[in-house]
Amino acid sequence: MTISVEIQHHPQENRFVIQWEKAQAELLYSLDPNSNKINFYRTYVPESARGKGLAKQLVKAGLSWASRQGYQVEASCSYVLPFLKG
Repeated sequence: MTISVEIQHHPQENRFVIQWEKAQAELLYSLDPNSNKINFYRTYVPESARGKGLAKQLVKAGLSWASRQGYQVEASCSYVLPFLKG
């Protein structure tokens, strides 16, 4: 089940966020400006929001943004890795 949500990008904090009730789902990344690489290293979804497709939406938004910026994408987060191979 996937629900429609608003995804916010907080570039100053290197994260994409979905506000869920009083918690946040998030995708965190680090940037290496010297090599133009981005590493998505963590996804988190609050327990009450799991199974609703929030992590997938965060990853797709993050990858889309990274592609538009011309970053070379890496992922040390195991959830993100399959999206890079697909």
